[in-house]
Amino acid sequence: MDIKENNTPANAPSRRKFVWGMGILSAFAAVGSITGISFWRKKKPIENKKQTVKMLTQDGRLVEVDVSKINGKMKKITNTEMQHWIKK
Repeated sequence: MDIKENNTPANAPSRRKFVWGMGILSAFAAVGSITGISFWRKKKPIENKKQTVKMLTQDGRLVEVDVSKINGKMKKITNTEMQHWIKK
């Protein structure tokens, strides 16, 4: 009797191909995650955001105003001027 019998299944080559394929796929995934490369996603275009400034209205609300709408001459006001300026 033969002590060593050949117990390999008939689909062993396809298993090897599957394991190699998964190994290569995981290697690509690892390299992609390390480098930040996206393989399937489309890159989003960079949006052109307008520059805005947060300002306080006279009734006490906080609003965002486009920088191009503001006069170039700005000065800081004191706390007492602001307290008398805000309408409650």
